Amino acid sequence: MSTTMSEAEVQEKLVQHPGWTLGEDGQLHAEFRFKNFAQTLLFVNAVGHLAEAADHHPDLFIHGYKYLKVSLMSHDVGGVTARDFRLIAQIGALPMGQPTEP
Repeated sequence: MSTTMSEAEVQEKLVQHPGWTLGEDGQLHAEFRFKNFAQTLLFVNAVGHLAEAADHHPDLFIHGYKYLKVSLMSHDVGGVTARDFRLIAQIGALPMGQPTEP
């Protein structure tokens, strides 16, 4: 079982992941913008593959056909853990895996 991180620890780690923020709901959030719906779907499927392989399941919300909002936390422990940051790093390594700035 993973240990949840304090808000200060999360904020410190977020410096390494521009575009990701800690929401008031305790989840990590990022918004991505793509050229078209097809690119959005390709990215969603890639994130889904990474998440499934890690047995970690972020919320993925497509809106406006080319925007994707990703929200994640370790639901099993009710907070953000190192596991969340591992998934964020994997997402960031995908082509077009950098979130748009808020």
